[in-house]
Amino acid sequence: MLASLLNMSLLTENAAVSGSAGGILMILYLAVIFGVFYFLAIRPQRKEQKRVQTMLSQMEVGDVVVTTSGFYGIVISVSEEDCIVEFGSNKNCRIPMRKTAIAEIEKPADSASAPAPTPAETKKDAEEKKGIKGLLKR
Repeated sequence: MLASLLNMSLLTENAAVSGSAGGILMILYLAVIFGVFYFLAIRPQRKEQKRVQTMLSQMEVGDVVVTTSGFYGIVISVSEEDCIVEFGSNKNCRIPMRKTAIAEIEKPADSASAPAPTPAETKKDAEEKKGIKGLLKR
């Protein structure tokens, strides 16, 4: 009987050791799954939110924007949460909208960054215009 009790106590100790190892292994699996989930879902989403927030904070009057609906327009006025965008070529369609409705922003090309034409180029352009006007008069 003593041998059977001694044998039982050894079995329960082995079960307790294997049970705690199984618990540690389960915690390790959960940590790995959470780590993979973080790098595949949460981190890219935060990165995109930061990019959009930076883009919207740098929006200025005169920028060309594309709305989430796909409309192109020019920013007329900017406040903290809203902006007024002008659509179309007739300049009569001005719509106030939330900044969050802006999907993309294109900065206008700076005229200062474009190289100034040389005097030879301007003379050549003037001659071409005269030639075209002469053809149109005929």
